[in-house]
Amino acid sequence: MASNTTTTLNYFLPPSDGSRPYTDIYAPSGKPVHNWIEDPHEVQIEDVRGKEELYKLDNAGFQYGREAPKHTSFLNDDEIKREYYPESIDLMKRVTGATKVVIFDHTVRRRLPGETDSGPEKRQPVPRAHVDQTPAASIARVHRHLPPTEVPSLLSKRFQIINLWRPISHAAVDWPLALCDFQSVDFKEDLLPVALIYPDREGETFGVKYNPNHQWKYLKAMTPEEFVLIKCSESIEDGSVARLGPHTAFRDVNTPEGAPPRESIELRALSWKFWAIEFGVFLIILRG
Repeated sequence: MASNTTTTLNYFLPPSDGSRPYTDIYAPSGKPVHNWIEDPHEVQIEDVRGKEELYKLDNAGFQYGREAPKHTSFLNDDEIKREYYPESIDLMKRVTGATKVVIFDHTVRRRLPGETDSGPEKRQPVPRAHVDQTPAASIARVHRHLPPTEVPSLLSKRFQIINLWRPISHAAVDWPLALCDFQSVDFKEDLLPVALIYPDREGETFGVKYNPNHQWKYLKAMTPEEFVLIKCSESIEDGSVARLGPHTAFRDVNTPEGAPPRESIELRALSWKFWAIEFGVFLIILRG
């Protein structure tokens, strides 16, 4: 039975001084980690269990599926790469129609109450409405992860960024993942580019600004046998398909006392497919 919930989601507002928004999780002592303003709002989130098939990558910006992973421990990065990557490549190919998928990164998140997201071993669920890549950052990813000789051809075709996310160890009852239906998003007004600063480079994400029209969804008690694909970028800009799917972890007030803290994994991969004739679709599958 579906179980809607009301909660507070954290949105973004730009810095009051008009400066460029940034997040620098490795900021040196004395420098703020970010300069944007957190903007909490109460929203309703609809449980879509039983009607998951209504939400697809090209209409809503996300798509649920069910397939149990063969790898189940997720404790060792080398084992994850050796065992979970190949089966996930096969899954992505079957679901998206891709002919080649190259996973280049992953993040395991294990919520520790009171812990901050201060390093690769302490990655926590992200409690802010966001999108992992802007269009400019998406193009930069193509340049960064593919041979330079292939980039011009690939950028001339349709490309996307998509995340593959699933719970691990147990159902994600604690701090589940909410997704915003793209059909309720105003692309020009609701999205705030935020510089993501690393020690050796800079990326760019979208922070999401509040809009009362947003339609938030989740799959209550999502299990490790279930997964969701989340579109983070789309090169088709004519309005015919969803361009992205904002998402956030959230505190579900209906979570039973004693529920185990949320654990999840997200994969980031490059993927594309080509037809025999001279056109194709290039997909980049990444985070959130």
